[in-house]
Amino acid sequence: MTTEKNADRAGVIAFPPLLFGSTLLLGLGLRYVFPTPFLALLPALSIGAVLLIIGVVSLLLAFRGMIQHKTTIHPSGTTTAIVRNGLYRYTRNPMYLSLTLIYMAVSVATNAWWGLLLLIPLLGVVQKGIIEREEQYLTRKFGDEYLSYKAQVRRWL
Repeated sequence: MTTEKNADRAGVIAFPPLLFGSTLLLGLGLRYVFPTPFLALLPALSIGAVLLIIGVVSLLLAFRGMIQHKTTIHPSGTTTAIVRNGLYRYTRNPMYLSLTLIYMAVSVATNAWWGLLLLIPLLGVVQKGIIEREEQYLTRKFGDEYLSYKAQVRRWL
């Protein structure tokens, strides 16, 4: 049911960082209950560090793009502009891609195989419950402008 209060919002099912964080905590918890290391310590830490750096830098660049265009970073907020520059030239969802990289970084660095396994259903939930809802909202709000952007830039990479 659309009300005046939520008419100009995407209606996502959850706050994405909370969804990523809680799933990661579950994976880390399972790692300690059912340890299944898959990498030696040094490679795990090295790969995790690289993924973390890429994830954090890309997240900050995505934030910067949204701030420069004076539109909301929060997925339940009201979007005022379509950002097409910076990372948004290559992916329509650099923040979710960044959160995925950070999630993978922590899972790999802590040797949490369970975290990586849980990433698969997590991304399904993000796709259906967040991204698709945002895309429907942006199509309603911006019409052809968003459809043109959508046709030019991939969802993830």
